[in-house]
Amino acid sequence: MTAPGRVVVDLGHIRLHALAWGEPDAPLAICLHGFPDSAWTWRHLAPELAAAGYRVVAPFTRGYSPSEVPVDGDYHVAALAHDVLALHRELGGDDRAVLIGHDWGALTAHAILARDDHPFRRVVAIAVPPIAAMRQAGTSVRAQLRLIPRQMAMSWYIGFNQIPFLPERVLGWLIPTLWRRWGPSPDVDDVDNALATVPNRAHGSAVLGYYRAMLRPRVDARYADHASDWLRPPRTPLLYLHGVLDGCMQVAFTDGLTELLPTGSEVARIDHAGHFVHLDQRDRVHRRIVGFLGS
Repeated sequence: MTAPGRVVVDLGHIRLHALAWGEPDAPLAICLHGFPDSAWTWRHLAPELAAAGYRVVAPFTRGYSPSEVPVDGDYHVAALAHDVLALHRELGGDDRAVLIGHDWGALTAHAILARDDHPFRRVVAIAVPPIAAMRQAGTSVRAQLRLIPRQMAMSWYIGFNQIPFLPERVLGWLIPTLWRRWGPSPDVDDVDNALATVPNRAHGSAVLGYYRAMLRPRVDARYADHASDWLRPPRTPLLYLHGVLDGCMQVAFTDGLTELLPTGSEVARIDHAGHFVHLDQRDRVHRRIVGFLGS
């Protein structure tokens, strides 16, 4: 594993810390982590991308230590997408840039793909399909009866994260629990890296704020025009990857997904992989991503 560099990017409205690999003048590849995770989740893929000719920047997204807790207190997906577009500009990205997102990073990528004017040549999303496509997946009553109740049970943590104060106090239990339930046995380093992003109550509340913003949205005026983008279907092609053993999001949501995505999109189910597909089946996923980005 190639050791990353460290960069701090001042976006004006927030300062984000990031890990970086590759040559500074190479095409930009922004890699977005999810919950409960950190920028270190890309430590295996990033050197492969750097070897393929990219400058990889993996930020700790807003509120995840060591990045700042945003003054505006906004954790809506529109704010996350705003950060990514600002990061692209601040890093001097151009139309050669690519975007890769897992979990909340995937939701952020879907929000960006809902518009035609984004700057990314290729986009990869992992573990969370576009919300608009999920709504159409398994449109028969029988399919809905099969998918929805089970998914509600799997998504218990979303309701738990709405409770005031308590989730912040038990993140030391919640984070390892989710890693264990969402796929094959996790690497202890990944769990420790995730725990390190919430060293205090402020960062813990920030990380949980992503979920609270889903049900109690309060969108800052600067993001308001994009507040519904994450619910819209993508308008440009993407590669979507999902683990067959995902304990967070059912793989059945990928049924018929190719037909619901823009022409040129690819959908791959990865055997023997859980929610953290890019960690569980590194070689297969790395080849698939590098091949898609280079196609």
